[in-house]
Amino acid sequence: MYPLVGSEVDIRRAVQEDAGTLTRIAFAAKRHWGYPEAWIQHWKESLTITPEFVRNNEVYAAIFDSEPFAFYALTGAGRTVELEHLWVSPGWIGKGIGRVLFEHAMREAASGGAHALE
Repeated sequence: MYPLVGSEVDIRRAVQEDAGTLTRIAFAAKRHWGYPEAWIQHWKESLTITPEFVRNNEVYAAIFDSEPFAFYALTGAGRTVELEHLWVSPGWIGKGIGRVLFEHAMREAASGGAHALE
């Protein structure tokens, strides 16, 4: 459990069934920053998290009240891995979960043998 501004959250490995929720989080987070809808649609493919993506990569979700509200994904293997996604639901932005997830990602990458995170 991780304490955040009066809340306790858990971080767990995402499962394929989380893909729809993770997609909604990514789109909501991107929209939060005021990008035009045409750009959002241009990024549709890269913001969509499929069950196959979750199955084939290290995807971790922050959970509050049994529901994911933020997540990240590590892709690749070996000495360098990529932080491909790190998205936080707009209602949680500014509460520290992005930092918590980034630190978690760094530890997971290191535990897998990575020396660099891109």
